[in-house]
Amino acid sequence: MTERFELLEKALVKMLEDKKYTALRDVLLTMNPADIAALFAGLRENKMSLVFRLLPKELAAETFVEMEPDDQELLIRGFSDNELKAVLDELYVDDAADLVEEMPANVVKRILRQADPEMRTSINQILQYPENSAGSLMTTEYVSLRPDMTVGESILRIRRQGVDKETIYTCYVTQDRTLLGLVTVKDLLLADDDDTPVENIMSTNILSVTTQTDQEEVARMFTKYNFLALPVVDRENRMVGIVTFDDAMDVIEEETTEDIELMGGMLPSEKTYLKSSVWELFKNRIPWLMLLMVSATFTGMIITAFEGALAAQVALTAFIPMLMGTGGNSGSQSSVTVIRALSLDELKFSDLPRVLWKEIGTSVLCGVVLAIVCFVKIWLVDRLLLGNPQITLTVDAVVCLALLVTVVAAKIVGAVLPMAAKRIKLDPAVMASPFITTIVDALSLLVYFLFAKALLQI
Repeated sequence: MTERFELLEKALVKMLEDKKYTALRDVLLTMNPADIAALFAGLRENKMSLVFRLLPKELAAETFVEMEPDDQELLIRGFSDNELKAVLDELYVDDAADLVEEMPANVVKRILRQADPEMRTSINQILQYPENSAGSLMTTEYVSLRPDMTVGESILRIRRQGVDKETIYTCYVTQDRTLLGLVTVKDLLLADDDDTPVENIMSTNILSVTTQTDQEEVARMFTKYNFLALPVVDRENRMVGIVTFDDAMDVIEEETTEDIELMGGMLPSEKTYLKSSVWELFKNRIPWLMLLMVSATFTGMIITAFEGALAAQVALTAFIPMLMGTGGNSGSQSSVTVIRALSLDELKFSDLPRVLWKEIGTSVLCGVVLAIVCFVKIWLVDRLLLGNPQITLTVDAVVCLALLVTVVAAKIVGAVLPMAAKRIKLDPAVMASPFITTIVDALSLLVYFLFAKALLQI
């Protein structure tokens, strides 16, 4: 699929260079707005404006929504006031609000000047809600029906108002803005009689969220209940807007990306990789690198404390990287599994005993297998093949016992820390690989040298 798009992109760019604008427009009309937006990302500023003006008004607006903020800003700066107004008139309120949030102040002022009064009011309303809340995510454009309306009147209302609404499949039944129920277009079309009141066929068992609900919780509700849209109400159960499926998908992608970056030891980035400057990448990465570098002081202190043991049995030094690496990998496996379960709301802090039982059982099995393989490997390779006389059965036993205990400890740490972070209202992803690896490194060295002192009498 990627190769086909790259070929199409080259063909479209060639048409643009050859000034075959009619043919280019005909091809663009057959494309999805998201693919057209991807094409814009590779064009120079002057070419971008030219191609955008080839698109019909509705397709242009849909493409504009899919574009990166930097490309949107370039286009807006090149728009006349009439062109900007034409694009804004085609945008849904939530998309317009997102646009205002992304743009610099001087561009925002121009956008608001060209927006009609009703849209300006709706944008300001959405921007008042906390960031990452359902209120900031919702759109105020939905179909509202009264309970005393008939099926025929409801269908007529949808036909008249549906053009300007983001979704018309799910309609909400309200009385003085209070949410009473919902009815789908399927319910209306399959009703026995056009004179049937809506209140007779509407569903009253409604799941809704408030304007203050966190967007992650909203996204989880979409995945759990397979919603197409979710009503947003205030504290008095008055309808204020809806969150649609496409916005929930954007939240899922955004939150997953943020978790992956945190688990990799980076601050979350607001831009894509290619759009991020070297300075921005540096700012996102250096804080964690500095913290982890300083935290590695503990491992250095442990090695220093056991310098005598290392001097007495130099062969022990060769196995330190293997122990630390295996311990870090074991902890990472547990932390990633637990963090994912927490993000999907599969685990709660009250499940900690069950999690510990599972991780201890798993870690013992993993540790025993690794220790057996390690024992055979050290004896055959390090002792016999490489001919190292310092590798004795006791040294081999020290390494393997330390490995077993390290794996168990690492998996317990990897499971407990994310759950503890969730308990104290921190993002569990912060406790992922880099942080856990540092703790496990210190634990593995401590266990290793304690076994060495006990068994080797050094």
